[in-house]
Amino acid sequence: MSAFVDQVTVHVKGGDGGNGASSIRREKYKPLAGPDGGDGGQGGSVILQADANATSLLDYRFLPHRQAESGTMGLGGDKDGSRGRDLILPVPVGTVVFTAKGGQGERKQPGERLADLAHVGDRFVAAQGGVGGLGNRSLATKARRAPGFALLGDPGQERDLVLELKSIADVALVGFPSSGKSSLVAAMSAARPKIADYPFTTLVPNLGVVQAGESRFTMADVPGLIPGASQGKGLGLEFLRHIERTEIIAHVIDCATLEPDRDPMSDYQALEEELSRYADRLELPLGVIPMAERPRVIILNKADLPEARELAEFVRPDFEALGLKVFVVSTASHQGLKELGYYLAGLVDRLRRQLHEQQEASQEERVVIRPLERRRRNGDQSADFTLERHQTRSGQTWFRVCGAKPERWVRQTNFDNEEAVGYLADCLARMGVEDALRKAGARPGDEVRIGPGDDAVAFDWDPSVAAGAEMLDGTPQVARGRDLRLEESQGLNRRRTNSERRRRYHQMMDARQAVRQVMEQERRQGHWADPSVDDDPHDRQGLLGRGDTDPASSEEAGQ
Repeated sequence: MSAFVDQVTVHVKGGDGGNGASSIRREKYKPLAGPDGGDGGQGGSVILQADANATSLLDYRFLPHRQAESGTMGLGGDKDGSRGRDLILPVPVGTVVFTAKGGQGERKQPGERLADLAHVGDRFVAAQGGVGGLGNRSLATKARRAPGFALLGDPGQERDLVLELKSIADVALVGFPSSGKSSLVAAMSAARPKIADYPFTTLVPNLGVVQAGESRFTMADVPGLIPGASQGKGLGLEFLRHIERTEIIAHVIDCATLEPDRDPMSDYQALEEELSRYADRLELPLGVIPMAERPRVIILNKADLPEARELAEFVRPDFEALGLKVFVVSTASHQGLKELGYYLAGLVDRLRRQLHEQQEASQEERVVIRPLERRRRNGDQSADFTLERHQTRSGQTWFRVCGAKPERWVRQTNFDNEEAVGYLADCLARMGVEDALRKAGARPGDEVRIGPGDDAVAFDWDPSVAAGAEMLDGTPQVARGRDLRLEESQGLNRRRTNSERRRRYHQMMDARQAVRQVMEQERRQGHWADPSVDDDPHDRQGLLGRGDTDPASSEEAGQ
């Protein structure tokens, strides 16, 4: 039998987004057909899903680090990267997700509650996957028709979470140690918990399914509930969380105890006091019955012993005077267990119908959600970022810019590419970061950091250079992301038709024929010599006369 684990700390990380591609389409008769770099694939997310087949968080104690698949990078030819697959982690029904508090090397404690997976199929995105970077195809605009850069993929979300299991059962058995709770679960269901006659035998909650006629309900044994448990005595709060979701609380009272300072009524009052103290610290979700309003049932156990049965019959009128339903049972002889099972089944069915009606009534009260007014294109976007001014001990002033968009733009920028850095400057200028820095009193050369903590990117602010005015070749006529080969005036940004090719071919052939005729006319006029005729046989530099004269001619020429 596997160990029961109801609280673990897990480290989850979403997949990284793939990088975009920077590519140019190559076609025949077309020097530059335009950008065709694909986008990077989005990284997969880590998702927690409530599964009825999961009963414990044991797997996450031995494998606490979980990471989703990353997206692949884009390629040329308009090929986008593939999306990373989501990592779905099954958790037991009733798992609550918290942020992890605590320093490095310390035991993590539950912080802010993020999700409550109380039903089968409930899902929570524990770590969001990173966004894929855009390729230069997606970055092309009318003003930037030939971008020579692409955006990098955004890293996936990474954080520590605390998973806490709160068992969802219909009936919770509470009582002092060795009162017979585990024996009652074993007698009324098919569960076989460990049973012995010493305190704190049950160290983990035991769940059993009880069948009463056509009705079926679950029963949970909550161990370690003693006076002072709400303050940490005994097992303390280790398992009190497992009664938060139960609909019925059944007090199992030992009528055969040998301790002189205990009696059934004092046991009941002591346990109710601990439950009330614990209930004041609970933050129950919507639709859950408060603990003080949940039905109570008194189970006087060990009636197979004569003195225990006599004590049970003696205190029974006292409990009934409080309006409580009392059952005298024996787990050894199964006395009264059948009546107890049918009563609990009917009470569970009635509570289920009431909760179902409440859920239907809450669904009828629909809330109309109106979309927010769309922000104007050139309107104020200062709400997208925050600007803080800081000053060092030496009196040097620096500024910090924080915001989801600016931080993501910085993470996706390839700072080895000047054009990509200029694109980042354009985005920040459109958002209004430079105007905000100017209003905050920033001066040329002041340090500006984008992002929180040590992961921030620092640069020196230079307002004299307008964002986006940097040129690729240093000329003011050619702006970043613009290529003259794509301009209409050059006529090279479109494919020629067959008629245009035929017309240009005939023009070229006619021009060649005209050149031949002119050269032939000039040759006849004596402007050009025929290379096939040796006009000067004594010309040793000529192509025909070089070394081809006979010896006799040479001797005559020498005389």
